[in-house]
Amino acid sequence: MNPEKLKALQEQVRIGGKGTPRRKKKVIHKTSGSDDKKLQNQLKKMGMNSIPGIEEVNMFQDDGNVLHFNNPNVSALIPANTFSVSGPSETKSLAELLPNILSQLDTQSLAGLKKLFSPAAAAAASAEAGGAEEVPELSGDFEAVAESS
Repeated sequence: MNPEKLKALQEQVRIGGKGTPRRKKKVIHKTSGSDDKKLQNQLKKMGMNSIPGIEEVNMFQDDGNVLHFNNPNVSALIPANTFSVSGPSETKSLAELLPNILSQLDTQSLAGLKKLFSPAAAAAASAEAGGAEEVPELSGDFEAVAESS
């Protein structure tokens, strides 16, 4: 084999500098698992206990959006009234989750929902009422025109 060709092939597979082993591909290590373990260790040090069996957590924001966690890791320290929710989250609008979360809401939250949707409902009702006034009155007799044709 040609020595120049061999040297060119060796240069292509070397990832690091001089003296590093030759590898065919660069291995990228993920650190998300170690971060989760570090978080769980810190929660254990604080005395927080994991709460199993929670399928979803919804956090309502003032702007009408909901921070939705599906299958989260929930830890709690009940005497200190401290809760920790971790896991993948999504920000969704309240309208997307509304049919499914009505059973989860208490009376205070339902009152807040009514308050949130009352300006929107009033605006929609006024738009409909305003739209009905803009329809012009019909002039002429359309039946007579249809019979004469």
